[in-house]
Amino acid sequence: MKVTVLEQTDNTLQMRVEEVRPGLINAIRRIMLAETPTMAIEEVVILENQSPLFDEIIAHRLGLVPLKTNYDQYVVSSDCTCEGVGCHLCQAGFTMEVEAPEDGFIATTGDLKPQDPEVVPVSDKIPIAKLAKGQRIVIEAYARLGIGQDHAKWQPVSTMAYKMIPHVKVDTNKCDGCKECVEVCFRQVFEMQKDKAVVVDEKNCTLCNLCVETCDVQAIAVSHDENNFIVTIESTGALPPMTIFEKGLDVFRKKYEELITLLPGRVPKVTPKKPRAKKKALPKKPKKKKEPKAPASKTKTKTASKSKTKKKK
Repeated sequence: MKVTVLEQTDNTLQMRVEEVRPGLINAIRRIMLAETPTMAIEEVVILENQSPLFDEIIAHRLGLVPLKTNYDQYVVSSDCTCEGVGCHLCQAGFTMEVEAPEDGFIATTGDLKPQDPEVVPVSDKIPIAKLAKGQRIVIEAYARLGIGQDHAKWQPVSTMAYKMIPHVKVDTNKCDGCKECVEVCFRQVFEMQKDKAVVVDEKNCTLCNLCVETCDVQAIAVSHDENNFIVTIESTGALPPMTIFEKGLDVFRKKYEELITLLPGRVPKVTPKKPRAKKKALPKKPKKKKEPKAPASKTKTKTASKSKTKKKK
């Protein structure tokens, strides 16, 4: 696999990945979406809520707030020594206490006071609730590491997509300068130069083939490479996009190592089970004797015999 960075900003990353099969790049994409851990608010304790919103709505809004993640200080709660109870190693706390003045107030993520200055909301302008005069909200919240497979609030990316690298060619000998390909292409792949269509941004092509269909002289050819891709990662702000890519590869490597141990000829590591204490045999209960059935009553037989004689007559 060959990786070349094409564009990189604080929250976006575009790479050229070569010599890889589609199934592998799709597996990495799914791992980044669903199995790369990030921080998100998991537990909300609402001490006072005088806003027009229900407690569940406020808790849901707080859970969807993207938080900056620090892998150096926190671990997944299932791997923590507290066994998921909650401690300073697996969770970060927040508090919020606001009261609206006379002209009203909008509580935002900027009103959340974090216990850890490194785990904070990505933006302090996300609205939580609108308060009227005198209304108050007092909240305690706790964030933990999780994965998007359990809930979407733990997804570190808003966009993770890939496409096969396109190849667009224009035969200048056939091109008649009609400009139709330039007008129909919404990704600005073509440009007119000296009355001829020229490819100026090949990687922006989406392989829709609109330019091929509109060209009457068949001067445009579009193809793609099945083993080379352009990967685009857009982060929610919880992690830098390059860190998301690296963590996704780490998770993929662990899955690969576990699969290798399960192949024939390799003995997987199995943790020995603790012996269970044998249960004491309980004393057997004595069987109850079956009581004999009572004989049928004579009155029933008599009535039955009378009815038979009447039918014979």
